[in-house]
Amino acid sequence: MTDTTDARSMRERMLAGDLYIADDPELGEQSAAALDLMDAYNATTARQGPLRRRLLEELLGSIGEGTEIRPPFYVDYGTQITIGARCFANFGLTALDVAPITIGDDVQMGPNVQLLTPTHPVEPGPRRDKWEAAKPIVIGDNVWLGGGVIVLPGVTIGADTVVGAGSVVTKDLPAGVVAVGNPARVVRTL
Repeated sequence: MTDTTDARSMRERMLAGDLYIADDPELGEQSAAALDLMDAYNATTARQGPLRRRLLEELLGSIGEGTEIRPPFYVDYGTQITIGARCFANFGLTALDVAPITIGDDVQMGPNVQLLTPTHPVEPGPRRDKWEAAKPIVIGDNVWLGGGVIVLPGVTIGADTVVGAGSVVTKDLPAGVVAVGNPARVVRTL
């Protein structure tokens, strides 16, 4: 059941990881601003490096030196995403940042990686009424996410870990391992 008497704004509820209404007008405006920046970024060419950098600095919470994200790149808000230095994300990164997404230094992501923080109620009524929540994602330093990896809400991936292409990470992974599959399972220690 949802608490409709909570006096906090939907944004405050969202940032706290509590249930909130996804199509709230204030959130809609913030998302629209992010979508405008995202569209501008995705329209750039490889020869527009300085413009790309400026757009990412405006869109994201923070981005480290030497980090490259190849368009297209998709976000909900952008401001909830922190990316460290010297990272690389290949084409098609989707980072749904309803909750914070923290990416360390030297992280490599293959094409079509998805970082998904939103959660939805299992009960049909609240879901129909557009309630949702979110849990943060943390990616440690020097992680490699292969193409098509999906990281689900609330997951932390430890430093130096490799996640094989097409894997679905449903729970935390320790540092220094190789994990593969759906759900991703540790198959080797590095």
